[in-house]
Amino acid sequence: MAEYSVLVGGQAGDGIRQVGSLIAHLFSSLGYRIYFWDDYPSLIRGGHNFSIIRASDRKIGAYTETVDVLVALNQTVVEKHASKLKPDGLLVFDSDAVKANGLGLPLASLVKQAGGKPIMRNVAALGAIARTLGLEWPTVRALVQAEVAKQTDLNLKIAEAAYNQAGAPRLRVEPLASQPLPLIGGNEAIALGAVRAGLKLYIAYPMTPSSNLLHFLAQNDQELGIVAYHPENEIAAVITAIGGAYAGTRTMVGTSGGGFALMVEGLSLAAASESPVVFVVGQRPGPSTGLPTYTCQSDLFFILNAGHGEFVRFVVAPGDPDEAFLLTGLAMNTAWKYQIPAFVISDKNLSEGSFSFEARGDEVTRQEPLAWGGKGNYRRYERTVDGVSPLAFPGRQGAIVKANSYEHDEYGITTEEAEKTVEMQDKRLGKRRYLVEEVERLKSVKVYGDATAATALVTWGSTKGACVEVAEDLGLRVIQPLVLDPLPSGQLGAALAGVKRLISVENNATGCLARLLACHGVVANDKILKYDGRPFAVDDLRKRLGEVLR
Repeated sequence: MAEYSVLVGGQAGDGIRQVGSLIAHLFSSLGYRIYFWDDYPSLIRGGHNFSIIRASDRKIGAYTETVDVLVALNQTVVEKHASKLKPDGLLVFDSDAVKANGLGLPLASLVKQAGGKPIMRNVAALGAIARTLGLEWPTVRALVQAEVAKQTDLNLKIAEAAYNQAGAPRLRVEPLASQPLPLIGGNEAIALGAVRAGLKLYIAYPMTPSSNLLHFLAQNDQELGIVAYHPENEIAAVITAIGGAYAGTRTMVGTSGGGFALMVEGLSLAAASESPVVFVVGQRPGPSTGLPTYTCQSDLFFILNAGHGEFVRFVVAPGDPDEAFLLTGLAMNTAWKYQIPAFVISDKNLSEGSFSFEARGDEVTRQEPLAWGGKGNYRRYERTVDGVSPLAFPGRQGAIVKANSYEHDEYGITTEEAEKTVEMQDKRLGKRRYLVEEVERLKSVKVYGDATAATALVTWGSTKGACVEVAEDLGLRVIQPLVLDPLPSGQLGAALAGVKRLISVENNATGCLARLLACHGVVANDKILKYDGRPFAVDDLRKRLGEVLR
């Protein structure tokens, strides 16, 4: 197996994420499959930032604790990460700022001599890394020209100076026969899946790790044919989304746990008014502010139970950008088909990470909801067999379109009559039966590894990346539910057939998925939990799994 891991670190303001992204694109251009994790504190400048870029000849979704190349732009990187370097690995450092054994280059001096800014040490580091990996300069030059938009010529000059000073190659990275794949982050995949399914209005108040979903859509709004709107707070965001849905516009809101807490009353309004709104909730550690720039999977029960009253919702949890693209499209179409709120649960690892992307654009299309035929008096909440009422929107000739947060009759007129109350609640809740049947027809549960193994890992979201790799190496089974509400009990039962030992692997402290499965009669024998704000590393999970199976 051909595989390389590079860790590059410094402080906030050193351009660590940018150089990490450049390294990832460098490997990707050679046919490697990429996983890219960006670790940073909630600081504008200072602190300790680092990025891990892992490149492999097979699809991957997690990093390893050990690295082949360690790049240090300050002394802290050496102090914190030198132990992760493989015995035959290479330490590359800025000798103007770091004292260590390895390949030291005066990166700060090179930048100053070229007339560059201090942040340009990052492209100097890129040049040095490329040389140590045995890559040809034209490959590096093409990458910088494609990915560095500002002061490209100066950045090229600095990168080439460092490349030439790095000396002879220490490693030799060979191009693969595989075709390069695009690199994409989870938030970008969510955005594109929503657009393919008809998104026209995205509303969000920035909150890590969902902020760059807003940035991406705002930067590409004209090309994508959408409006990205940043209101004054999360309450305004959800109310605007409901208004957009009422007018016939496909809407989506994005936030994290604290922001979603402010949206909960609006969620219940969407349910009562049968307004199809998609919520993207990017998880991070709590409670309260917690670790605002790190990852976790602890909001599952919050999302499953948020809102007052009883109503149907649809909840999906993608594990990589391919799934994020497909499942967001599914969430959008499902929200409009059943006129219910739908959720895409992400986490910082998926939302802000970068991965090789294999999904095809034509795998997601816009599906049209049930439309009013235009005959008779329009009843917005007409009772039907499946509970789904024909849709008309304001401005439609012959239709008076009412929306109501109070209990109401078929026309949308407020009522407190007992009989009407039961009718409308039965209408709304009756959708669940048909939604459950549809979920069972979809591919709602995935199985990886040895599908006949008696020991299985059950996981959700981005933790699937580490689980799949470890399971394939050890001959285990991995079960990943993609839809969490309604839980696809039939498919889950089939996936669990023959399992004697079930181990829940999750990025939280209480085993959220394990608790949900227990509610459905499926009990995990063991739990492997990680809740320090960091995702599972492959070698760490392998070690912890060995301890459990001992």
